[in-house]
Amino acid sequence: MKNKRKMGRYLFWGILIITCLLAIIIPANTWNSQKVKNSRIIHNSKLNPVILIPGSSATQNRFDELIDVLNTSTNRAHSLLKITVQKTGELKITGKIAKRDMQPFIVVGFEDNSNGYSSIKKQAKWFNTAFNYLSDKYKFNQFSGIGHSNGGLIYTTFLEKYFDNKAASINTLMTIGSPYNGEETNQSTRTQMLADFVADRKKIPTDLVLYSIAGTENYTNDGIVPYQSVNAGKYIFQNQAKSYTEITVTGNESEHSDLPQNKQIVALIKQYVMDSNDSKKNGPDDKKQ
Repeated sequence: MKNKRKMGRYLFWGILIITCLLAIIIPANTWNSQKVKNSRIIHNSKLNPVILIPGSSATQNRFDELIDVLNTSTNRAHSLLKITVQKTGELKITGKIAKRDMQPFIVVGFEDNSNGYSSIKKQAKWFNTAFNYLSDKYKFNQFSGIGHSNGGLIYTTFLEKYFDNKAASINTLMTIGSPYNGEETNQSTRTQMLADFVADRKKIPTDLVLYSIAGTENYTNDGIVPYQSVNAGKYIFQNQAKSYTEITVTGNESEHSDLPQNKQIVALIKQYVMDSNDSKKNGPDDKKQ
């Protein structure tokens, strides 16, 4: 009889303990599932700005013509925000992002927009300041990028030195006339900048889709940047980024300073960078190049 009572007590306490454990485990598991679900929602947020960086000596107004062309040749016009990062790291901001615009243009320029590798490294640090401000204020964690000339080098430095791929993702990066090996025409002679880029290439996000656009005014350069220097980008991105595609444009508007307005490049931006729902069908710039 005593044994039966003892067994009954053991059974009672056993059931009670199991019930308590289930009461703790089930809500915790539900909370964790909800947390994962919420993080996925944030990760898949619709806001996906296109952030543009101009080259040396260019200001935050460098892409005005390009953006005007894109806005008039697509189904929807996108808002424009411009930032100039001062030497002190302060941000001078003009324009605004419209509330319902999921793919606004953001141009980041620099008060000190001088040329040279040391300047590029400083500008990458300043760009990181602007990027942190933007991602905190507008709560996006995905974006695409366009860098003209040294703007592409600033982007490359930013990705290797500052970018946290766990906190955000860069979907597509298009560099236009970017001299990855400076003024060198011989790829066997690597500048310090290219050597540094190659040494840190493993920090390039493996989910990055990169397009490197080269202009060839005379089949060797775009009037300023040697083709071989643009082509040297393959040593940085190839077999590290998700994909690396080099595209060469020739003919009219293939001179270095004209490249951002080049009709072929505008078409490439619409095809590979902008939201596919934006493009107007059968438009003059939608012909295959």
